Amino acid sequence: PGHGQWSLNGTLIDLGNDYRRHMSGGNLIISSLDRDQDTGIYQCTAFNTWGSILSRRASLQFAYLDNFKTQTVRSAVNVREGQGVVLLCGPPMHSGELTFAWIFNEYPYFVQQDTRRFVSQETGSLYIAKVEPSDVGNYTCVVNNTITREKVLSSPTPLVLRSDGVMGEYEPKIEVHFPDSVPAAKGSVVKLECFALGNPVPEISWRRTSGVPFPSKVKMKNSNAVLEIPNFQQEDAGTYECVAENSRGKNTARGRISFHAKPHWLQTMTDSALSIEENLFWECKANGKPKPSYSWLKNGENIMSEGRIQIENGALSIAALNLSDAGMYQCVAENKHGIIYSSAELMVLASPPSFSKSPLRALLKARSGSEVTLECKPQASPPAISLWKKGNEILQRTERISLLPNGTLKIANVTRRDAASYTCIAKNQFGTASTTGRLLITEPTRITLRPTNMEIIVGESIVLPCQIACDPALDVSFSWAFNGQLIDFQRDGDHFERVGGSISGDLMIRNIQLNHGGKYVCVIDTDVESLSTSAILVVKGPPGPPDKVAVEEITDSTAQLSWTPGRDNGSPITGFIIQARTPFTVGWQAVDTVPEVINGNMLTATVVGLNAWVEYEFRVVARNSVGMGEPSPASAKTRTEDAIPDTAPTDVGGGGGTKSELVITWEPVPEELQNGEGFGYIIAFRPVGTVTWTRAVISTPGVARYVFRNDTIPPFAPFDVKVGAYNNRGEGPFSSIATVYSAEEGTVKAASVRARSVSAAQIEVIWEALPTIPERVLGYEVVYWEDDTKPDTVGKVRITGNYTLVNVTGLDANTPYYLAVAAFNTAGSGPQSAPINTTTKKPPPGQPPLNVEWTMIGSTLTLHWDPVVAMDTESEVTGYMVLLKRHRYNDVNIILTNKTTVELSLSANDNYLIQIKALSEGGEGVGSEPIHIHKLSESALLSVSISSLFDH
Repeated sequence: PGHGQWSLNGTLIDLGNDYRRHMSGGNLIISSLDRDQDTGIYQCTAFNTWGSILSRRASLQFAYLDNFKTQTVRSAVNVREGQGVVLLCGPPMHSGELTFAWIFNEYPYFVQQDTRRFVSQETGSLYIAKVEPSDVGNYTCVVNNTITREKVLSSPTPLVLRSDGVMGEYEPKIEVHFPDSVPAAKGSVVKLECFALGNPVPEISWRRTSGVPFPSKVKMKNSNAVLEIPNFQQEDAGTYECVAENSRGKNTARGRISFHAKPHWLQTMTDSALSIEENLFWECKANGKPKPSYSWLKNGENIMSEGRIQIENGALSIAALNLSDAGMYQCVAENKHGIIYSSAELMVLASPPSFSKSPLRALLKARSGSEVTLECKPQASPPAISLWKKGNEILQRTERISLLPNGTLKIANVTRRDAASYTCIAKNQFGTASTTGRLLITEPTRITLRPTNMEIIVGESIVLPCQIACDPALDVSFSWAFNGQLIDFQRDGDHFERVGGSISGDLMIRNIQLNHGGKYVCVIDTDVESLSTSAILVVKGPPGPPDKVAVEEITDSTAQLSWTPGRDNGSPITGFIIQARTPFTVGWQAVDTVPEVINGNMLTATVVGLNAWVEYEFRVVARNSVGMGEPSPASAKTRTEDAIPDTAPTDVGGGGGTKSELVITWEPVPEELQNGEGFGYIIAFRPVGTVTWTRAVISTPGVARYVFRNDTIPPFAPFDVKVGAYNNRGEGPFSSIATVYSAEEGTVKAASVRARSVSAAQIEVIWEALPTIPERVLGYEVVYWEDDTKPDTVGKVRITGNYTLVNVTGLDANTPYYLAVAAFNTAGSGPQSAPINTTTKKPPPGQPPLNVEWTMIGSTLTLHWDPVVAMDTESEVTGYMVLLKRHRYNDVNIILTNKTTVELSLSANDNYLIQIKALSEGGEGVGSEPIHIHKLSESALLSVSISSLFDH
């Protein structure tokens, strides 16, 4: 640990019996400060086992302000009006910066400074350039100590006007003048004062004699009596001039401000550890104004230049160091404005050789034919002399063996004969040491399988081989770089994987992407050498999307497009396909173009076969040998020009309607084929066999029906009919001519209607066909209802053609129904027959056949079950139906019986499913639980009887 001691004005402070001063952690603490005892320059000396150094110097001064010496009355100052006057302050003894002010007559009336009156902060005096009658009174100087904040007042000085007239005008007389030479520290605030007496009151101005204008930081204060230069720098130094001027003349005062700066370091020395007998050279450099001088200290004492020790400016050199030169050194730079210290330690080393930090490697491998370097770098002070041994023989220089001055051994073009143990022996005056290592010579490594340049398609996988033959004594590692960056198999494991054993560094690349194209380098590192081999991989993919698809020109059926190609992704673009989309298409559709095939170096084409007056978007898809690429962004929406319609309405027909009507219908033209605005239809018709067409116009594009009424139209008369289209551009084509009949007359009443109930849900209705009549009959309609009070229960069955019987199904059981029959044609239904009524049968039994038993003898199956008894509300049982289903053929056989037993003959190769239902007038009853009979295997030919009970 270090210690310290303090000196005051160069004399050591003895803290032994001192009650006011003591040290704490290196700090000097002084209590009950005393101006006489404690003023001065303090410096600390720090020392430990390595030596001692001096601190910077510290100055301690005490600020104070004494009272004005005598409080005697100051004598009056007599002046004439218009004369200038100076009232002296004469401050008392003090230390520390003072400020001055003057009281006029009594506190708190202070003299206000202006062009006529000035209080100098240098002398404290009050200057009045030209006295006026209002100035008469008592003046008291107030002195302030800025550090202690003490304030003292002088006794008053009376100012009295003389009675012998007013002073005439006279030229300025400079009373406040800054010194001829003003030293100014770097960064300080410099204030120059200048004030003149005169009549009229003089004006003060400033300039630099060099003519250089003042920088913006320079300020004028107190009506130009004070020039202030903040943050003073070298360029502010020079001669400054104050000019006082009035109408009677002018006077000047000038002085030089010189720049000074404390020293500061440009270069210092650093701690050094040198061997005994070596030479020391330290240099330090400092800046300052004036130029600093240098001195050197060792352990706080001045060093003189003599013998081994030479000092020149800031440089210290010591030749042939010995142990006594060790210690703490300081370089001191000093000018009259300051002193600075730089410290460093010098250690002088004396030790025997040691290889503890730099031994030879126990085993060193080298490739046959290479150059081997063995370093001999012991720590030793002074440096050791070394020699080399191979085995027990001392090595000598040869053509291949070099022994360098620094102890390094180099063997060129090594062979297996150089394999041996090598020892370096080092020696100085303090002792000897050695280090030994064995040299092993290995065969050169060869690359046996290299990767080759390849082209590959996106999404495929590939292995790049990298295989070697090498000396078994070597440790080998493989690494791969892609485009100069090492591949990180951890991070990029999705695509890159190392495959192969210890002498194989093959690289597998999975699911190759376009960005995997580039240069791959396999690097093989062994203990003795580094080899590499590389290949370039070109990855091909479908082309990138084309861009900037633009419609250059558009007509009613064509559009001229241009585009720019996307990237070819490694394979030249062989062609382009154009697709279009409109509000009427589902997604994008390929379109016809001129030329029909667009090759890869064309960037324009004309799309043909477009519909007029439709808004189109276009996009372009490129293809190459790999495949189709992504589509381009869509072009701006562009509408084709309008044109006369070129599509006629289709599916022209009609007929029907009411008396004296011709009804014409057609399939409307879709919006995308209307070719322009103002679209509508023209309907033309004439009785078959006549020449003149009647025309009608419909201006609603969505309408698909037109009715022409005229009492002269005969019923069911044939007409030629055609329908055309038009828009604002004109009329388009007509459809082909169709034959349409006018409305026909209604038919007559059906006769001889009979009905019978077939089951619980079905009624059969029979009638007589109508005789041949002028009116056509297209078919018949049966209407049925439950009773007249419930009209919402009406149902209807229509049958087209010349039938006379219909089954009405889906009815409710045991319910009376009313039924009527009418014939119909295009004019509608004719009059109904008189209603007849009949009641549906009761529903079939709800109970399934129970207690089904079956017995199998050979291939004969005998079934038996309990009779089903119908309830009062159900139809009586009339018999039973047995359903026999063969799994393999999926067919169903039905056996009817009015007994409760049945015998069946089954095939041995089928699986069967059997179910029994009761029959009644009301229909089939509920089926029994199904019975499964599996294939009749040999063992099952025994007689088996199984009973199954089903509860419902």
